[in-house]
Amino acid sequence: MVRNLIGNAYRGKVISLFIVFVFILSGFTIIPDFGLNESCYARERKVSNYERPSFVELAKKVNPAVVNIRTIKVIKGRSRVFRYYFGPNFPRDFFGDDFWERFFGEQPEREYKEQSLGSGFIISEDGYILTNNHVVEGADKIKVRLSNEKEYEGRVVGKDSKTDIALIKVEADDNHLPTVKLGDSDSLEVGEWVMAIGNPFGLEHTVTVGVVSAKGRVIGMGPYDNFIQTDASINPGNSGGPLINTKGEVIGINTSIFTPSGGNVGIGFAIPINMAKEIIPQLKEKGRVVRGWLGVMVQKVTPELAESFGLKEGKGALVGKVNEGSPAEKAGIKQGDIIIKFDGKEIKEMNELPRIVANTPVGKKVEVVVFRNGKEKALKVKVGEMPEEKEIAFEKEKEKNLGMTVQELTPELASRLGLYDEEGVIVRRVEPNGPADEAGIRRGDIIKEVNRKPIKNMDDFLEAIEKAKPGENILLFIKRGEDTLYLVLKPEEKE
Repeated sequence: MVRNLIGNAYRGKVISLFIVFVFILSGFTIIPDFGLNESCYARERKVSNYERPSFVELAKKVNPAVVNIRTIKVIKGRSRVFRYYFGPNFPRDFFGDDFWERFFGEQPEREYKEQSLGSGFIISEDGYILTNNHVVEGADKIKVRLSNEKEYEGRVVGKDSKTDIALIKVEADDNHLPTVKLGDSDSLEVGEWVMAIGNPFGLEHTVTVGVVSAKGRVIGMGPYDNFIQTDASINPGNSGGPLINTKGEVIGINTSIFTPSGGNVGIGFAIPINMAKEIIPQLKEKGRVVRGWLGVMVQKVTPELAESFGLKEGKGALVGKVNEGSPAEKAGIKQGDIIIKFDGKEIKEMNELPRIVANTPVGKKVEVVVFRNGKEKALKVKVGEMPEEKEIAFEKEKEKNLGMTVQELTPELASRLGLYDEEGVIVRRVEPNGPADEAGIRRGDIIKEVNRKPIKNMDDFLEAIEKAKPGENILLFIKRGEDTLYLVLKPEEKE
């Protein structure tokens, strides 16, 4: 009898322990009520039920409107077989300038096709596509491939190098192409989930996810830097692709990465879509963007400069130079003024001023408040139209083929590149294996002299090149970063 009672009690304990064990494995917990109110449990349930957005559904929704952009550029030059393996200056660095000609004779020029990959996204059913300017710049042919493998010829409708935005167009048969919805990048918050779609390293329609790390980043790409920073992987080939929010809306255009190695290290940048929306109408109608112009070179007001000028805090934009005949000069703005307000908008950081001025309609009269001699002074300015930057290609079509494209170094361009008190022309492109490449000229070099004549603008440069006698070498004085050097350029004369 006693044995039976003990056995029953033992079996009861085993069953109880088994039930508790099953509850634990199943994720249930028996918690006694110690008088905690219901709201505590409600908060616990809210946290435990939190889920990330369904990126699977977002990708399915957006992918059809994301395109692969392949560009082809035809380049003329001599054979590059040895240079591919031994470097751009082979065999000159090893055997001298005339080695190739002495042993093999003058090599005939050939055409080479240079290809590059990028991304873009369709914004209208009739075939308008947004991408980066650097994806299509200088392209002779543009091929656009959709996710359904259909391929179309693309053409550039308009482009803007200052914001690195381009609008291209394809002609579809039915004019019912899939599109994406453009969102509001101003409402984007740091910490929000985002998704990047593109063609990194040629791998089509790759999806990566991450969060917005920061907004309003200035990375030295141009005068209107206002980038979205994200840790969603952006690699070469992603350029021009969309950055998507959790609603499936485009809030940015993937454009740049920060990397010491060429691969993604968790820091990518996208152009806010609102910036693109502002200029799309002009790109459609004019093919370019007309911007407001003040005509000053400005710099950041550091705490030390603020103290020196008698300003309480480091804000505004310090005027380092006023262009002759500019709207700023006509309004009485002077070197040393600190612009603290423009058209009612407070200027907190120097880089805010170029964006605000550029977005101001040409011809509008605005009030500009400057800080001068310890006091605020209000001036009336009539906003002008930003002059187009001169850019001339000295290549095959010219009498003298220099194998490079140069651009006048205007105060606006100098300010954009962080170059102060600089004059001359800047090299924007070097033709592979052309005369400039042979001379050792690099993109970004500033030409200060031609044949010992100082170069202040494009007119000086053109005059100096024109005076150079046929068949003679041209002596260039170059500024490269903090260094200066002389280089000898041997033009190819047109036959």
